[in-house]
Amino acid sequence: MNDELTGRLRAAAEAHQPDRARILARVERGMSGAPDRHRESSGARPWPRVALASLAAVSVLAVGGFAVAAIVQSPPARPDVPATPAAPATPSGPPASASGSPRSTPSAPATGGPTAPDRSSPTSPGPSASGGAGSARPDGARLQDGPLSSAGSLNPGGNAYWAQSDITLKTTQPLTALTVELRVAQTGGVQSTGSWRTLPAEDFTVTVQQEAAAVVYRWVLKPGRTVPAGQHVFAGQYNHAAGEREAGHDRYRVDANGGRGALSVWGGFTPAR
Repeated sequence: MNDELTGRLRAAAEAHQPDRARILARVERGMSGAPDRHRESSGARPWPRVALASLAAVSVLAVGGFAVAAIVQSPPARPDVPATPAAPATPSGPPASASGSPRSTPSAPATGGPTAPDRSSPTSPGPSASGGAGSARPDGARLQDGPLSSAGSLNPGGNAYWAQSDITLKTTQPLTALTVELRVAQTGGVQSTGSWRTLPAEDFTVTVQQEAAAVVYRWVLKPGRTVPAGQHVFAGQYNHAAGEREAGHDRYRVDANGGRGALSVWGGFTPAR
């Protein structure tokens, strides 16, 4: 076959769409000897015709198969413009950790909900055993109990060798019992030089005791005496080692009894001003 015949056969093969079902039906009828409905039924076909029909059907199928195979094996035409590579997909979830499990993202604190109570500010204790309201400071001092209030301070008249600690009491009701105790921490060379109070001296029993860790002053109201309502001062005087003395460990305590029952206050000392 020359090139022209080959080209015609290829064009015919590409354009031909064989009806395989019809061809197979005709082959079966030819092999079984069944009469063709489109031809005369005057007798059975001779076997040469059946053989030729079979060969024709096989040839048509073979040529069509070769053409289809040639078309399928032909590489598709390349586009002139290269396709743009697709952008990498962005992961929608959190990155996986080294163990393969996803890392948990910390959630933001909820807003608008109830907040924890602020425990930094001191709270006032409830009523004391006597039934009066009390007030306390963060350092553990209680400066007021009902009608009785107190304050501790260093007297500004002190010097590098001598000091005075003042306890100021205020009561809005008369007191029928009162004990005032001052403890001056032994910071070196602390030795009592005396004491005084604004109330009458004959109303109190005064003692001063030298202990290993402190010098203790104590004023006790005598039985049958009364402390009137008002402001009263109790002071302890003492020498100490040369230099500025640290009074951070000095303490006082006051126990009293009045119209509302037992009262107690205590605290430390503020520096001299």
